[in-house]
Amino acid sequence: MIPFFRNATTASALCAIVLSSALAPAVAQDRRVPASPTEMKLSYAPIVQRVQPAVVNVYAAKTVQNRNPLLDDPVFRRFFGGQGMQPEQMQRSLGSGVMVDASGLVVTNNHVIEGADQVKISLSDKREFEAEIVLKDSRTDLAVLRIKDSKEKFPTLDFSNSDDLLVGDVVLAIGNPFGVGQTVTHGIVSALARTQVGITDYQFFIQTDAAINPGNSGGALVDMTGKLVGVNTAIFSRSGGSQGIGFAIPANMVRVVVASAKSGGKAVKRPWLGARLQNITPEIAETLGLKTPSGALVVNVTANSPAAKAGLKVSDLVTAIDGQAIEDPNAFEYRFATRPLGGTAQLDAQRSGKQVKLTVALEAAPDTGRDEITLTARSPFQGAKVANISPAVADELRLDSSTEGVVITELTDTATAAGVGFQKGDLIIAVNGTKIGKTSDLDKVTREGARLWRIVVVRGGQQINVTLGG
Repeated sequence: MIPFFRNATTASALCAIVLSSALAPAVAQDRRVPASPTEMKLSYAPIVQRVQPAVVNVYAAKTVQNRNPLLDDPVFRRFFGGQGMQPEQMQRSLGSGVMVDASGLVVTNNHVIEGADQVKISLSDKREFEAEIVLKDSRTDLAVLRIKDSKEKFPTLDFSNSDDLLVGDVVLAIGNPFGVGQTVTHGIVSALARTQVGITDYQFFIQTDAAINPGNSGGALVDMTGKLVGVNTAIFSRSGGSQGIGFAIPANMVRVVVASAKSGGKAVKRPWLGARLQNITPEIAETLGLKTPSGALVVNVTANSPAAKAGLKVSDLVTAIDGQAIEDPNAFEYRFATRPLGGTAQLDAQRSGKQVKLTVALEAAPDTGRDEITLTARSPFQGAKVANISPAVADELRLDSSTEGVVITELTDTATAAGVGFQKGDLIIAVNGTKIGKTSDLDKVTREGARLWRIVVVRGGQQINVTLGG
């Protein structure tokens, strides 16, 4: 579970106490004794009994090798022969998951199984199965697993339309908090469309006060019809335990990831807009003559992209998609990403004070010329997976759509490249004075070998010049 922290003021707490005291008599007057035995038996038990078998525990383990800094010294390395200095250790993580297909397909959080060598699924009836990772999507923090070597039909949860949720709706959270075993908590939907949480690329979460704790990650958030409305993923907490502020990925986004896994894809296929959007600040709103700072301002449009073909222009203000109002770029990206490929989406926009309607084709970003390779030659890049930047790669790594060059797409913890400080998303511009335009250029440079490596990298829009020893 990913912890977040937020401070409450003493003044607000005192105000709550005062209000609570003032309202106490009124609340007491509204209370009444149950009028019949039937009212005393009201319970969530029928819903829980129906959905609980489809919620599973996920156990992940990976082998890590403890790095001994003494082995960096060639004298120590030669003296000890490299033996007994780097013992392996097994790291384990615990989470929850939801069975979404009777064949044994399970959805969970990506951070639960990230880097795992072994994954096991434990059912509510205590049976355990080996599982394989079918698809990982770090952008949504979701992963899809499949139970191995089983031909039985498993109980599943149906998806709800998470757009139908309202603040105040009652929901149940089911998972395995702290590893104590499957647990059910209840609460309400506290807020919708939370876009400033900072957990995944798609900032659009259901907030609930149903108790969610470490181990609940990947578990189910269900409504009163027993359908899946979200996958629990994170909490705000001072202590690491539940403080009534939990977040779930909406079912409509989960459905997209599961559909890609069912189709046999190794990556999630989403619609590609081909435009960069910006938040509307109060200052920009005043300049545009807006009453409120809402919408998404277009600041860049890629040539020949769906946005360009639809007629979207720089400085357009996108206000709605398919009739659903857009508060900010995060809301737009969520709405757009959950649209099915192959159709179209209707955008409402303001242009020079006038309303315009545009029809955008829902197409996946082209991935031609990716040429992804893993660098194996002895160099600071050893173990890094790199690719040419195609529209699909730029979209996947949240790079500007006009970016060109070679980018690091994947790093393992044990890779030399990770050890020297490279990160996923780093753009390699030049090595030892040689401009890097494609992956074959970088592969060639690393195979030539060098005692000193002068490298130019772009990270987060900033150019960094580094010099590393061979």
